Amino acid sequence: MNPNLDFHIQKDVEKILSIESIPTMLNVICQSTGMKFAAVARVTDKHWVTCVSQDEINFGLKPGDELELETTICNEIRQHHEPVVIDHVSKNVDYCEHHTPAKYGFESYISFPIYKKNGDFFGTLCAIDPQPAKLDNPHIRQLFQLYTELISFHIEAVEELKDINEELLEAKKVGKLRDTFVAILGHDLRNPLGTTRMCSDILMQMDLPEFARKQVGTIKSTSLRMQELIDNLLDFAKGELGEGIQLNLISDNAQLKSEISQIIKEVETTDTQHQITLSFALKNAIKCDINRIGQMFSNLLSNAVKHGYEKKPIFVNVKNENDKFCLEVHNSSDDIPSKMMKDLFKPFITSHSENNKDGLGLGLYIASQIAKAHNGDLKVSSSNNKTSFRFEMPINS
Repeated sequence: MNPNLDFHIQKDVEKILSIESIPTMLNVICQSTGMKFAAVARVTDKHWVTCVSQDEINFGLKPGDELELETTICNEIRQHHEPVVIDHVSKNVDYCEHHTPAKYGFESYISFPIYKKNGDFFGTLCAIDPQPAKLDNPHIRQLFQLYTELISFHIEAVEELKDINEELLEAKKVGKLRDTFVAILGHDLRNPLGTTRMCSDILMQMDLPEFARKQVGTIKSTSLRMQELIDNLLDFAKGELGEGIQLNLISDNAQLKSEISQIIKEVETTDTQHQITLSFALKNAIKCDINRIGQMFSNLLSNAVKHGYEKKPIFVNVKNENDKFCLEVHNSSDDIPSKMMKDLFKPFITSHSENNKDGLGLGLYIASQIAKAHNGDLKVSSSNNKTSFRFEMPINS
């Protein structure tokens, strides 16, 4: 980091460096466009500063490095607030004689403005290459637009997190602030998470190299995992703050089957170690909150994937039994120790497996709360290397 940087710009660079997903974004941009240099830049009325870059052409810019502001197209973007996309500089009537490509020797260029949540201009997401590239198309434009929005959300989240941490250090009532913090964080993360999933879906439709496609798959699987964590955190926070699990009850077995099938499909796209078999045999109309039942099932299925033996199947049964609605998830796994069984549905219990080190221990707790909200019951049995979770509720609950 350049020690002579303005203090506030240095802090902005550090914010961008703290966002772990940005290097992956830059790599996907390079893979998607074929360009060899991509960066996030902080741009003010006096400075152009590299925050983070992917450099495959030895352009030589590291975090904190500066370019002379007047030599950059980003300075023009700061003034007119419009993206600039150039497929081929030499054939572009507006830029063929422009001083910037002449100085830095590039033939293709794309740069989109990044704004903070309050509307202030932060800088640009840009890419250059010595060779022409096909950039001016809806897919690439939408990709850059989504990524700039995602970076904006992350900047705001970093700033809010810093402010909240400072408040926590000064606060005497840590417990109350913790609950409020979790609730706020759960809400604020949903928008950028949605943007991340949109990006991954768009990229999946493009003709990408295998390496880039694998990275997109990682982005999608991570976003699905984040969605599960956020939903669980938010439900836990609401429960602690007195709101509890709210239900929207409807009767639609077809929609319920579609919800469960979609969850299985999403898990199968990110998990290749298990075959998931669904048996759906409902004869009576079930009145329930389909989204909540889906959330409960997602938590149970995630638990089965996480703790189940690899290459062993997972069985899902949805059925009527003795005037009750039943949903079961069966998998092969180590037996759950008897001393843990009584605490399994308590919050922040990280279960019995080493595979759950990155979990919060809220998934089964939230699942049990959804069961209770439906006047139902969630039980677990585990023996002979078989583990089963069974939810049941009265059909006329």
